[in-house]
Amino acid sequence: MADNDPLSSALSGLDNAEGVGHLTHTVSPASNIIGSVLEVFYDFGYIDGFQYVDDGKAGQFEVDLKGAINECGPVTPRYAAGVDEFERWEKRYLPARDYGALVVTTSSGIMSHYEARKQGIGGQVIAYVY
Repeated sequence: MADNDPLSSALSGLDNAEGVGHLTHTVSPASNIIGSVLEVFYDFGYIDGFQYVDDGKAGQFEVDLKGAINECGPVTPRYAAGVDEFERWEKRYLPARDYGALVVTTSSGIMSHYEARKQGIGGQVIAYVY
């Protein structure tokens, strides 16, 4: 059976693996969106690293966990958010101000909401992590 939302499956798999204390997790299938979200997680120090592994099919990511994720998940449906609306989404998905990060897809690529606010661009909120 086909997976309807690979990003949701990837994030719930990471959350579950962190919850039981695993040191690695395999995210399959791989996609550019999942890779970009993992890059934001890495930039904020929530994971130790990740690498793409070509399995001859859709590929997969091997993610090195460090036990820093309390919770992560997708934002569905994907809401549009302007630069001045990020605080509203922070209140909704993050437990405290300046704790955690929202992952936003913008015209300049996928980045954290802090980066998008600094660049002065809005986008769609697709995930959160803290």
